Amino acid sequence: MRGDPRSMELLRPQSAAAAVRMKADHPRAVPLAGGTDFMVAWNAGHLNHRTVLDLSGLDDWKRIRELSGSLWIGALATHATIGEHPAAKRRLPLLVQACAVIGGVAIQNRGTLGGNLANASPAGDTFPPLAVYDAIVHVVSRDGRRTLPVREFFAGVKKTRLGSGELVEAVEVPFLERRPTRRLFRKVGTRAAQALSKTVAAGLLWRGRDRRVRELRFALGSMAPTVRRLAQVEAFVIGKRMTPEMVEEACALLDRDVAPIDDFRSTAEYRLHVSRNLLRSFLEEGQ
Repeated sequence: MRGDPRSMELLRPQSAAAAVRMKADHPRAVPLAGGTDFMVAWNAGHLNHRTVLDLSGLDDWKRIRELSGSLWIGALATHATIGEHPAAKRRLPLLVQACAVIGGVAIQNRGTLGGNLANASPAGDTFPPLAVYDAIVHVVSRDGRRTLPVREFFAGVKKTRLGSGELVEAVEVPFLERRPTRRLFRKVGTRAAQALSKTVAAGLLWRGRDRRVRELRFALGSMAPTVRRLAQVEAFVIGKRMTPEMVEEACALLDRDVAPIDDFRSTAEYRLHVSRNLLRSFLEEGQ
């Protein structure tokens, strides 16, 4: 089956207020942002006889603003726009790196951060950086606004905690209060470009003058139905020195924080092996 536009109803709000009102009146309407995932579903005929809410006219949701302690990224800001923003380059380099490896140039110029979140693919490349930066998703509906930590936004594969009348308005990413000792973004795929992730990782590490770990943040994507911070690993390393023994113990805890998945891109065994190597490399570099 192919997409049949004659079977669809198209709604085109020109303001955020109109979009919220239309979403409330048509709660099953499918939001259309950059269209990179939408067109795949449309081409397969999965959206026939559906109502489509085209958000492309909401210019306010395309803007990025630097606030006093965070970066406000409108839901319709593209990955290319985020990657080129001066404040993102200066304060959020892991997010910039992730935006640079999403698909190809065409995808980066069309795909939006809000659409990426709402699509909720386990392989979202921006999700681990957003998780280690403790990003906040701003959601709007006819009933008002609310916020969700990005780690609580996802409910499973292609599932979010959005209500039926809610839309993603923006993502707010706090700036780090202190410079990390080191940081990591790494995407592992079948090829060097335009590949869906087998595993994608982001990490931040702080150590004191005594070389003991003050804080670790490490997140993995494409390893489980949703992005995961390694809570047990992060707690284990606090206050410890980076000895070879400590690193191995930390890596052994990794599978308590994630439940690797088998899918068409890779096996659970491979994902676990690669993710342990990424974590080990990240910690060992700090020895």
